[in-house]
Amino acid sequence: MNTPYPEPFFTPDPEDAAASRIVDFARHVGVDGSDYAALHRWSVTELEGFWGAVWEYFDIDADTPYERVLAEETMPGARWFPGATLNYAHHALRRVPDDSVAILALDETGAAYEVTGQRLRAQVASVAATLRDLGVGPGDRVVGYLPNTPHAIVAFLAAASLGAVWSVCGQDYAPKAAADRFAQLEPTVLITADGYLFNGTTHDRREAALELARALPTLKATLLVDHMGLPWPPENHHALIIPWEDASTRSEELIFAPVPFDHPLWVVFSSGTTGLPKGIVHGHGGVLLEHLKTLALHSDLGPGDRLLWYTTTHWMMWNLVASTLLTGATTCTYDGSPAPFAKLDVLWELAARHRVTVFGTSPQYLLGMAKYGIDPSAHDLSSIRVVGCTGSALPASAYPWVRDHVGTHALLASISGGTDVVSGFAGSAPNTPVWAGELSAPHLGVALAAYDAEGAVVTDQVGELVVTRPMPSMPLYFWNDPDGTRYGDAYFSSYPGVWRHGDWITLTGHGSVIVHGRSDSTLNRNGVRLGSADIHDVVERLPEIAEALVIGAEEPDGGYWMPLFVVPAPGATLDDALRERIKDAIRTGVSPRHVPDEILEVPGIPHTRTGKKLEVPVKRLLQGAPVEQVVNPAAVDTPELIDHYARLGAERRNRSA
Repeated sequence: MNTPYPEPFFTPDPEDAAASRIVDFARHVGVDGSDYAALHRWSVTELEGFWGAVWEYFDIDADTPYERVLAEETMPGARWFPGATLNYAHHALRRVPDDSVAILALDETGAAYEVTGQRLRAQVASVAATLRDLGVGPGDRVVGYLPNTPHAIVAFLAAASLGAVWSVCGQDYAPKAAADRFAQLEPTVLITADGYLFNGTTHDRREAALELARALPTLKATLLVDHMGLPWPPENHHALIIPWEDASTRSEELIFAPVPFDHPLWVVFSSGTTGLPKGIVHGHGGVLLEHLKTLALHSDLGPGDRLLWYTTTHWMMWNLVASTLLTGATTCTYDGSPAPFAKLDVLWELAARHRVTVFGTSPQYLLGMAKYGIDPSAHDLSSIRVVGCTGSALPASAYPWVRDHVGTHALLASISGGTDVVSGFAGSAPNTPVWAGELSAPHLGVALAAYDAEGAVVTDQVGELVVTRPMPSMPLYFWNDPDGTRYGDAYFSSYPGVWRHGDWITLTGHGSVIVHGRSDSTLNRNGVRLGSADIHDVVERLPEIAEALVIGAEEPDGGYWMPLFVVPAPGATLDDALRERIKDAIRTGVSPRHVPDEILEVPGIPHTRTGKKLEVPVKRLLQGAPVEQVVNPAAVDTPELIDHYARLGAERRNRSA
């Protein structure tokens, strides 16, 4: 019997779809632009034809031409566009006219200032010259400890223009957490701000920034950004100190170093459950093509558009905020809370005032707006063409709220991707219908499938998200993984030669994608991933705590429950005072965005026989999976604990019923 499929919640206006860049691209390659499924099929069956067409359509300006689009189709190890040399920063800076707004800097107070194309190019040239004078060249590492302001984009583009490798971390990360990432890279230069704004408070990060600098012995210099107007303390430093004002106001020629297509552009960190965070390395060419496809075709961004997407600098969405410049559109940076107490709807107000066309956020933000009765339609949101949403699955219940409070004209584009590919696997486009609670379709060029445990393709049932053919933005390698063992284990150990991402999805018979959440134990709150080991580390340092286990569990209503289970040390009591100490340790030692929702005392933490905490099995038990489908008790060091966590999950579900 055929499965009955629901009617679309949203169908794009045919005239709007016909005027979109993705339909123009389809005409360019000779495919019917009204049939997204046909265009996607062509993009993954004719992989070389598709990515070659992306190169041609966006007029990639290479210093030397490529020999072939895909010289070796293997995963891992695909060889894209060999022979080509180019520079990402050149493409990011070539589309915005001198007198147009390249970056619109916003903050939670409503303040704003503009950075024109001319000013952006001048600042990038100046900072690049400063870095060059410090000996920075191709392959050297430049790192940023910065909030989401134009300084971060300028610093990134300056490093990229030289062929240096960039990495950035938000200042809500503790110095140790940032050093755990940056020290692996042995950076030459650190660029850091004096603080950031959040929820009406200026967070002074001067001492934290200097502590981070002291933890990076390879530094030749630290550039100090005067963002909040806090004077830097005079003290002796082990490396040269340069004020941002001096570094960014020189009169210099803008020069771009041609680098191979797969030359490292940036390192983004995605924390695992054990050990140091893993550094994922992406290349100039792969990011350039992937982000042009994602932003210009799927989000229909181009000259005259404005993108405002709430993010921190250590979330992968910041990389797309920076890449908006590739399309010729204006990108907005935002410093502050997405919903400050003083004005919960400030992002909507800013979007209306500045005529934003693509507004990006997370499910938790939209659900919170609905919960607290915020009505965005109090502002004129007629300019918003797309409401993008990512970080976790957006429940079907949120779709009517967006339609009713933003407008029937706006495409609600729920997107699923990953830091690992710094892009999306599935989402929407101007020519795709939208089903409530579902992602419209796999992205172009993404050979997406759902596999069962045996590696068979399944439709209309839950399976592992896999990608069966390479993407240009798949990692070049992991940092400090010379033989590729960690890289291979991370994505290819389950299905050799096929990328397994770690999400549960359903591919429906009508072509959409339903995301059910992570199949591993990475904490993914509001799209910002953090390894559980980071939290275990700081909590277990407290003398009152013998052991801890933190879990991030996606819930059916779109919520995200993050409990922390603790085993008190002998003689200690888990009272309110200890709970506050634990929260403060996480807030100051790891991240204020990852303070747990609840702290619960448990009799013990279950482990494998080799001593590894059973994070994924506990998560699935809390979500209601039967014990027999989750874990073999014989493989657990304390089998009786399994029933304890199963009961905890059942009790929580009963309370919520």
